Amino acid sequence: MATRSREHAAPPTSPTRLRLAAILAFGLLASPGVQAQKNGAVPDTLEQRVAACIACHAPKDSAGTTAGGVYFPRIAGKPAGYLYNQLVNFRDGRRQYPLMTWMVTHLPDPYLHEIADYFAAQHPPVPPPPAPTASAAVLARGEQLVRRGDPVLKLPACIACHGQQLAGVAPGIPGLLNLPRDYVNAQFGAWRNKVRRAHAPDCMATIAERLAPGDVAAISAWLAAQPTPPGARPAERLTRALPMPCGSAP
Repeated sequence: MATRSREHAAPPTSPTRLRLAAILAFGLLASPGVQAQKNGAVPDTLEQRVAACIACHAPKDSAGTTAGGVYFPRIAGKPAGYLYNQLVNFRDGRRQYPLMTWMVTHLPDPYLHEIADYFAAQHPPVPPPPAPTASAAVLARGEQLVRRGDPVLKLPACIACHGQQLAGVAPGIPGLLNLPRDYVNAQFGAWRNKVRRAHAPDCMATIAERLAPGDVAAISAWLAAQPTPPGARPAERLTRALPMPCGSAP
């Protein structure tokens, strides 16, 4: 089970990672054609220019993420509207992670849409989840919250927004499967600490405030243990009204 300190912390940023990001980010920030002009062997493609993203989020890597898959989220196949919103949130300060903010600070909206559309169209093989290490009681509590919610805490089920398959809903609701457990823990901590924000009303911030740390750990443990159904894709639309107002998914 993740400790409370890890639950609320961003991943460590070492000097080596900063140098690597600086090198890779050139591919993302450079104007189209700059690299191709300097070296004819480098193709001027969007894939080449998003090499900085691929370095961490690895859309074509069957392992899903780098660094042993312990933190960085898999973004391949997420709805394009969600990915675009997150890029804008990093750029405009609603999400806080220095490397992401630095890479997108000067990128215009049309370019952010291109990046989001690119990753939304990627559907590489999804690896099986690691064996769960949480207790049966913790996993049962996580499944309850994900599938049925908790009326006493006024918590809707995760599937009420993120879809019955937890694969997300277009255009702006993300899937929840195949995400590192530590990443899910950290995002709940960021919402609770108001480090991560979305357009008001911020439904996830409200949910995070109602969850005890043990419930956060239960949700992340159960989600991390679930296989992704073959061919899972975000649903095209919501089939019913959201259980609570949510500014990022009107």
